[in-house]
Amino acid sequence: MNLAASAALLSACTTHDETVTALEAALAATPSATRALEQWCAARGIAEQPKVIARQIKGERAPDPSDLRDRLAVSAATALGYRNVELVCGDRVLSVAHNWYVRERLTEEMNAALESSEVPFGKVVGPLRFTRETIASRHGPEPTCPTDTILSQVALLRAETGEPLALVTECYTAAALARS
Repeated sequence: MNLAASAALLSACTTHDETVTALEAALAATPSATRALEQWCAARGIAEQPKVIARQIKGERAPDPSDLRDRLAVSAATALGYRNVELVCGDRVLSVAHNWYVRERLTEEMNAALESSEVPFGKVVGPLRFTRETIASRHGPEPTCPTDTILSQVALLRAETGEPLALVTECYTAAALARS
């Protein structure tokens, strides 16, 4: 490989890394990954309408994290919900998310929406004014993420009261780095 090709490759990698880091910062700036992705989608011109939907992936369930119930502060008898979705803006899958949540801490309407709609978790539980505590963030995949994941995050969402609502693993795809 010649010097010019090496420089071009390094430049592309730096740009990729800087863009992944910018996405990571955008996610850290708001408790809602959905809101962050909609702002990201708009800023990068990924879709004409920067609206994110949660397309459910039926039949695929990630293994429960070993510390799931401790993080959610629930007993083994507490019923948990699980949602595996693709977060989509326009025709691009920006993220694949695994979401374990405490059903009894949500309203009936919220639980029904999570089971049957394409409304993202953050929008459904928005009235609870949740906060987001990032537990892990890394460039590349977590074990439950697709191998082509460019950024993965594990986060705990808490109600305004401080009670844990959900544990999420989010796997961001290269499509999130696109520009129109």
